Amino acid sequence: MKIAIASDHAGFPLKKNITTRLKELGIKFEDLGPDNGDTPVDYPDFAAKVALAVTQGKANRGIMVCGSGVGACVAANKFNGVRASVCHDTYSAHQGVEHDDMNILCLGARIIGSSLAIEIVEAFVKAVFSNEVRHVRRLDKIRSFEK
Repeated sequence: MKIAIASDHAGFPLKKNITTRLKELGIKFEDLGPDNGDTPVDYPDFAAKVALAVTQGKANRGIMVCGSGVGACVAANKFNGVRASVCHDTYSAHQGVEHDDMNILCLGARIIGSSLAIEIVEAFVKAVFSNEVRHVRRLDKIRSFEK
């Protein structure tokens, strides 16, 4: 598993905490920026980097952190093949992968604390799509919307 991760300036401190935990877990990741949280940046630019890394096969999944998680989610979902969601609880993070094949997790650094965010990330990266017939059928319907 390889994760593409990025943030905007608001999400930078939380992104750093998450990458530290990913290292501890031995999960490969690529930090797509920014390099600091001192300079304001636009979340769509970094959501696009994560979305492209996932859709181009450079990463299996992505994590995007902004102030609320919402803007990053909206931006990432504009890319074909992206199934991004804001998750601020562990159930949604693993269920989103297991049932909906969610491939980008969006987090709001101004909404949740670091400890909960790390638990959510762990639930997300450990989850596996179920491949149950009903979930595949629903995913195929979602994919048809992109055509």
